[in-house]
Amino acid sequence: MKNHLFNLLSSVIAFYIPFQLALLTDLILVKNLVILIFCVQWISFIPAYYFQTEKFYDLTGSITYISIILSTIYITGTDKIADYIIVGCVTVWAIRLGSFLFMRIHKAGEDRRFRTIKTNFTRFLMTWTLQGMWVSMCLLCVLTALSSYNGIIINNVFYIGLLIFILGFAIEIIADRQKTNFRKKSENKDKFISTGLWALSRHPNYFGEILLWSGIAVMSISSLEGLQYITLISPLFVYILLVYISGVRILEDQGLKKWGHLESYKEYIKNTPRLFFKLFN
Repeated sequence: MKNHLFNLLSSVIAFYIPFQLALLTDLILVKNLVILIFCVQWISFIPAYYFQTEKFYDLTGSITYISIILSTIYITGTDKIADYIIVGCVTVWAIRLGSFLFMRIHKAGEDRRFRTIKTNFTRFLMTWTLQGMWVSMCLLCVLTALSSYNGIIINNVFYIGLLIFILGFAIEIIADRQKTNFRKKSENKDKFISTGLWALSRHPNYFGEILLWSGIAVMSISSLEGLQYITLISPLFVYILLVYISGVRILEDQGLKKWGHLESYKEYIKNTPRLFFKLFN
């Protein structure tokens, strides 16, 4: 009973935080879009729980990103090139990540993280609600900027943000490709990757993810004013989520269980930064 109450409370909090931040922007469109984001997740949860499947969980997240960002530019009726550039950045990222994750789970047959989660109604609901929080928090600053009177403003800060996004996106793609190619080789079965970008960081793909969302925030910043600046929490949220909740923490625990007895892995952990790149020996 306590676990169910905790899950429900967590779901309420996961909705409350981005919704309250959306209210602080004083933009009705942003508030309505955040509500829509969560509605998409809750509606998708129904067939997912009924059929006891997590196979379209990540795909739904990516589709939500794309549909919300395209809806925003359609509703605002903008004709500004900067608006289309930032929407293009988010859309390309979402398509790339969504297809990558979908193909990975299709190949594996399941996402092991959901084995016990999907059988528990409130816990599975919480997971879908948390995805709504993920989408909302990541998009808050760009949705606010797009919905503002001036839209996205092109200036030197915008170009700096665009370069940061491109760098982060490239790092994420290269890191994922290197890991995929590493795992394809039979001689690497049950081994950990420590080559390429993975020699500079234990989680270069997550570093790229944080970097690209930082770029999106920088591209958006010139369009914000007053309390709207609080939406710049987006990249900080991505950092906290990936490092302390869903990504790095889980993978590090799994790595220690699988390779913690190996001296080579101990050396790798000792000499390789968890997230940010090691640029010098």
